Order: sequence, then structure tokens, then C-alpha cells
Amino acid sequence: MTRPITLFTGQWADLPFEEVCRLAAEWGYDGLEIACWGDHFEVDKAVSDDSYVERKLETLAKYDLKVWTISNHLVGQAVCDHPIDERHKGILPARIWGDGEPEGVRRRAAEEIKDTARAAAKLGVKTVVGFTGSSIWHTLAMFPPVPPSMIEAGYADFAERFNPILDVFDEVGVRFAHEVHPSEIAYDYHTTLRTLEAIGNRPAFGLNWDPSHMVWQGLDPAGFILDFADKIYHVDCKDARVATRDGRRGRLASHLAWADPRRGWDFVSTGRGDVPWEECFRALNHIGYDGPISIEWEDAGMDRLHGAPESLAYIRALNAITPPDAAFDAAFSSES
Repeated sequence: MTRPITLFTGQWADLPFEEVCRLAAEWGYDGLEIACWGDHFEVDKAVSDDSYVERKLETLAKYDLKVWTISNHLVGQAVCDHPIDERHKGILPARIWGDGEPEGVRRRAAEEIKDTARAAAKLGVKTVVGFTGSSIWHTLAMFPPVPPSMIEAGYADFAERFNPILDVFDEVGVRFAHEVHPSEIAYDYHTTLRTLEAIGNRPAFGLNWDPSHMVWQGLDPAGFILDFADKIYHVDCKDARVATRDGRRGRLASHLAWADPRRGWDFVSTGRGDVPWEECFRALNHIGYDGPISIEWEDAGMDRLHGAPESLAYIRALNAITPPDAAFDAAFSSES
């Protein structure tokens, strides 16, 4: 099973797109998971100008790179979020933020995610990775007391806002892969079940598996793959490390900045954290996942020019752990 290894460009959006292509090719990546921010992929230009998409494909071809996935996390965050505030202003294009009136922001964000599906289809991409936001994430602590009806309303709000988006994904033959992540409508095992149920398990909506957001919550990332086998539409390889418990470093990270040693957990370069990578890759093999393996490199305590090629070498070795072929299977069965 040969799966391409790509580099997610989200953490590289401060660099021009062509420079990221040059670096990724130099390191040996097969392609990119292109972020829809910076100058990497601008959705409004992609849907309005055929030559824009052609130029992106020409740049990729120049460096012998391919694209299987684009990602629009930042705009997707605003589709369902409550509250909408200065955090969103800092990550959204000005045309989506507009005057900042919350419902207007949500509606413009929803239209942009529809256009992201259309842009992906023009690019020849079948999967869009992204966030959904959530109107109920702020209730996580369950105090002040949260009535069940409020949680139910949150999932109903998600379904109401995302079903029309998914209609467009169906129309153009593209799938949405939601990244299970704190601050989203689906952030752990049970909320993922509830999210899928809220939209009737529509085939257009699946999951982007990113284990870094699972290990610090105490979830089993390999088990998640097996439990949601038919919904794993994309794979991001990002790592996280949970600090040794010393009575001060809490799991919720205390509003401390990345790389602050007082944090209870942090993102680290792929292969340097607590994700059980071999177990996870064996699980991916078991479910027959044959899509791209995308390295989302993030480590505030390391130079990314060192970390990205190191992570590629680490994941490439794991990606070579392939299932036994049919002949081996048959021989093994007869011996036992």
C-alpha cells in the first residue's frame, strides 16, 4: 500500500506558495495539503478565475508535486462559532469579517466553505479538510449548569448550517473531512458520534484524523481509527506531548503560550511526542486507508526547517509498514 506523503502548508503560510513548494520538493515530499490562506490558495480567486487554478497546478508541476487535499480551517471555524469576536477577526479575510456582525460573519463563512468545495473541484481535489466551529463549546465546563436542551440545540444549529454546505459538496463530488479538535462541534469520541448522527451520517461529511488533539485528552487515537473506519477521509500527522504531572501543569494548559514549560501539554515535531504512531499506522492499514498521509508540522520549540524533513523521514518509515499480501496470509493461515 503506497500512500503519498504531503506537507500541510498551514504553518508555512507566511512564506510564498512557490517557496513552500521548493522546500517540500527539496525534502522529498510527494505533494502538499494546501491551506486556503496566505497566498497558498485563495478561494475567491479560484472560483472566479480559471487561470488562477491553472497557475497553481503549473507551480506544483514545476516542483514535481501533487495535491490531493485543500484545507480551510480558518473560515470553517466561523460557520457555527459562538461567540464571534476579535479572535475571528484575526484569522478571517476582511471580506468574510465585513462589519463583524456575528450572524453576517457566519453566513459569509458558510458561503465561502461552499465555494471551497467548488474551488477544490476545479483543482481536481476530492477532499476539503476543515473546522466547523461550535455554538456550544463554551459550555464545556457545564457550569453555570447547562440544560440538555441547550446541547441539543447546538447540534441542531450545526446541522442547520452544514447541511446546505454539504449539498454543494455533493453537487461537485467533493467530501468534507472535519478535523476532530477542541473548540469544534466534534472534539472527542462521543461528540463525534453525536455530530455524525446530527446530519444523518451523510457520506459528504467525514473526518480528518489528527491524533495530536486526542492524546492530551486521554483518547486512544488508534482505536478512533478502528471505530470510525468508514469515516476516515484524510490523515494529518501531528504530534503532542503530555507533561509529567507535577501538581501544577494541568491538562487544560492554563492559558499559557505554546512552548511554555509550565503547560500541561504541547504540540511537538512529529515522532517526538506521545502519539503511538506504529499502532496507528497498523490501524490505518487494517481499515484499508489508501489516501494521503499529511504531515502537519507544529512545534514552537524547534526550527521548522529542521523538523519538517525529520518528520518526513520518520513517517516514511512508518508508511512502509504494509499489510501482508494475500499469499503470505494464505501461507500463515495454513501453518496455523
